[in-house]
Amino acid sequence: MDTQNTSVPPRAQSRNSGKNHPHRRTQRTQTNAHPGGVIHDNARHTTRFTVIGNHLTQHPDLSLLAIGLACHIQSLPSGASVDIKSLAARFPEGPTRIAAALRELEAHGYLRRTRERTSTGRIVTRTVSCNQPGRRRDRDPSDMAPARPPARRAADAPQQEPARPRALPAVPKPAYSSPTLLRTATEILAGLRRTDPRLLLSATDAEHLAPGVAAWLERDLTPTAVRNALTGDLPPEPLRRPAALLAHRLTAQLPPLPPFRTPEPPPPVRHPIRNCDSCDRGYRGPDPRTCRGCRELRQPTPTAA
Repeated sequence: MDTQNTSVPPRAQSRNSGKNHPHRRTQRTQTNAHPGGVIHDNARHTTRFTVIGNHLTQHPDLSLLAIGLACHIQSLPSGASVDIKSLAARFPEGPTRIAAALRELEAHGYLRRTRERTSTGRIVTRTVSCNQPGRRRDRDPSDMAPARPPARRAADAPQQEPARPRALPAVPKPAYSSPTLLRTATEILAGLRRTDPRLLLSATDAEHLAPGVAAWLERDLTPTAVRNALTGDLPPEPLRRPAALLAHRLTAQLPPLPPFRTPEPPPPVRHPIRNCDSCDRGYRGPDPRTCRGCRELRQPTPTAA
């Protein structure tokens, strides 16, 4: 009975009122370290998700708008429109804020934008989204296999009505519209794209804007002056509606009418030289027969009262 049995495990020690409980310790540490902090209730995604790195979502230098815009662009399929006009139509932020966010992403390497000319001569902007800046910079974007857009059920597809184009603002009308004046105005509008490719107008837009240009031309302005007024100081970002911008400039910057020009007085009448029938002297005057002196002598002299 004095021999101790070494095969019997020693008695387990009890925990001190839950101090060593792992769950309670973890809960107390989190509560003390970050009181009121976020608690994640995560579920694993199996379909329709995008992997985005924390280097983007927790970027110290990017604005919240730029981070959210980068996440949205990375979730889009290849070939989706990510220009300023499309993004401004999708989100409530205006084109100015969206353009600034795109410049942030471009400065930090999450976007690469280049301007290229197509086979038809049109200049387009090519945008490349980089989920890890600097990792695949040496690859040509044309070699990347386009991602297949995820299949969507008919019930999940949003029912969107086709957007109706907004009418262009009204433009000034000339006082006297002639075919020659309207033809000159149309030629000015058609040549704006040579100064700035963004000012490519359709035939309908040019027909709407031509009377406004004609109103400028009848104010003694040359076609070069009108062209410089329409193309000067344009914003650097892409133009959403170039025809609407031109209509606003034609109305807001319309010069005043030239001052009224009084007609010059006619030159004085120069009578030919005639010989007086009474004194036979030469004279110039309206009377074809008598000079002024002889005519005054013939008039009766008033008698004194």
